[in-house]
Amino acid sequence: MANMIDRSVATVTDWVNARTPGLVPFYKKHMSEYYAPKNFNIWYYFGSLAILVLVNQIVTGIWLTMNYKPSAAEAFASVEYIMRDVDYGWLIRYMHSTGASAFFIVVYLHMFRGLVYGSYQKPRELVWIIGMLIFLTLMAEAFMGYVLPWGQMSYWGAQVIINLFGAVPYVGEALTEFIRGDYLVSDATLNRFFALHVIALPLVILLLVVLHLGALHEVGSNNPDGVDIKKKKVDGKPVDGIPFHPYYTVKDLFGAGFFLTIMAFIVFYAPTFGDLFLEYDNFVPADPLVTPEHIKPVWYFTPYYAMLRAVPDKFFGVVVMGGAVLILFLLPWLDKSPVRSIRYRGWLSKLLLTIFVIAFVALGWLGLQSGSETQTLMARIFTFYYFAFFILMPIWTRMDAVKAVPERVTMHD
Repeated sequence: MANMIDRSVATVTDWVNARTPGLVPFYKKHMSEYYAPKNFNIWYYFGSLAILVLVNQIVTGIWLTMNYKPSAAEAFASVEYIMRDVDYGWLIRYMHSTGASAFFIVVYLHMFRGLVYGSYQKPRELVWIIGMLIFLTLMAEAFMGYVLPWGQMSYWGAQVIINLFGAVPYVGEALTEFIRGDYLVSDATLNRFFALHVIALPLVILLLVVLHLGALHEVGSNNPDGVDIKKKKVDGKPVDGIPFHPYYTVKDLFGAGFFLTIMAFIVFYAPTFGDLFLEYDNFVPADPLVTPEHIKPVWYFTPYYAMLRAVPDKFFGVVVMGGAVLILFLLPWLDKSPVRSIRYRGWLSKLLLTIFVIAFVALGWLGLQSGSETQTLMARIFTFYYFAFFILMPIWTRMDAVKAVPERVTMHD
């Protein structure tokens, strides 16, 4: 019986290979014969988890569109219908809303790992740049999706963010009107945001993810030691590498199981996560005549929102907020350290990176607050440090003492 099954599988495999001759070489190049460093640690879960969350967002998003109505008159009611009357609609909606926050959590941690281990340095500059393009597109995707429930915070959040484009000299007013599709945030705005959120931006993200993985697999993955495993090979295979499949696919499955357990707990027991994942004001229908007491974006935008509010001039506030994201694109050329990993850098790099993380988290908290004088002063201090960290990076990375980097990864024994 076993021999018959083996022969049947072999026959089907041969039939498929004969008609798609590039499929097996593609599988070997990116899975079974793609050699990844053997010293990956917990920080290397977040790339695969980002793909997992992306799949969740696409699948749950498809189901939500089956009952959602992109109309200013019906959008809020259709979301309520999904929550109350559609079979398991509440579960799908909460999986999608929790997934949005989870997406940014894993992406931020993925980017932090890149900072810690120097994954943006040569020859991985393009991998980093494509990753940053994914981050930018994800921000646009999340903002437009946030508008779709058409609650109070959706409406007024869209009003505030879209009006920021009015600060652009000469074309600001026309640009704002073009984005809204009308003279104010209205049905036309909701329709175009729905089209971009459901069709255009997911396609862009998927394309960028494919390019990101393709670029990564061309140059090879970085590792906690920052050692290039391609330099030492036996029979054409890196001595400090192991095939991605099955070793890291099994490892990633374990991480996915742990991650999904946490996700399930949030979805079933704390879907709003204390007003962070879903604001309480967004359970109230949008009313252009009633402004919420405190307009604030979702938590994953609050660091940049705090920077915006820290600058008294609207135009320069927008420049600072946009510059906070765009400066990340320059990271591969700002870092002049001769070593990649934080393991072999001196105390200065470790101290400045720690303060940077504290500043970024503090800005996130400040973006959720009302914006008192003390909070504004704190936001200005942390914003100054955020930019100083990158602008002065060519200086302090040269000044910092470094340790000798081993020729092989430290787990090669």
